[in-house]
Amino acid sequence: MGVPEPSASARKIAVVEDEPSICDTLVYALEVGGFHPLVCRTGAEALRTVEEEKPALVLLDIGLPDMSGIDVCRELRKNDHSMSLPVIFLTARGEEIDRVVGLEIGGDDYVTKPFSPRELVARVRAVLRRSPHPPPQEPRSARKAAIAPPRFVIDELRYEIRFHGELLPLSRYEFRILKTLLRNPGRVFTRAQLMDHAWEEPEASLERVVDSHIKSLRSKLRAIRPKEEPIRTLRGIGYALEGDADGKKA
Repeated sequence: MGVPEPSASARKIAVVEDEPSICDTLVYALEVGGFHPLVCRTGAEALRTVEEEKPALVLLDIGLPDMSGIDVCRELRKNDHSMSLPVIFLTARGEEIDRVVGLEIGGDDYVTKPFSPRELVARVRAVLRRSPHPPPQEPRSARKAAIAPPRFVIDELRYEIRFHGELLPLSRYEFRILKTLLRNPGRVFTRAQLMDHAWEEPEASLERVVDSHIKSLRSKLRAIRPKEEPIRTLRGIGYALEGDADGKKA
């Protein structure tokens, strides 16, 4: 029995892998799973494909011929259109440093070669379930509200948080960290506690990964309200949301 042809509505997956045998295995597994793989052999081709094709997820090999997968992910996170694009790293190396760096720059999962294609497709589905593509922004209403919007509004179904009415471009982990703080205004969370709330396998990461995500969160909040600092740092302890969240659940 042959591989079924992916439908026009199949979700696009960018497969960034330069090893032909591994690439062929990934393409076959994804097509059987109902996805539409977009093959990229280099980092430059991957960046171009993401820009033009808008895939739902990227399977990204760390060892590419022109640039590392880590650098490709860094470039993706610089652009608004791919800042929250799910990324699963592929690598033949199993050193902890690779996993840490991959997670620090916003990777959603990490698979070490050799791997089971069936398991990898299952991971793709799991990541996509956790991180649905946000819908297009709604047009501004002709009639503006008479009162100011709440400080924060959380939409858990869409993995969205709005700050003073503006949509924050959050990664999955940033969303979960900020949601945890918003649900408990004033409460101090240690880094370990935030990892327990935000990561599926917190024991596989280091606590300094939380600091990296907090730094990114603050940058995105300041882009909307430069003079506001909602997240407070307690040195040697952790983080808390300053004052009242003044938000609601969408």
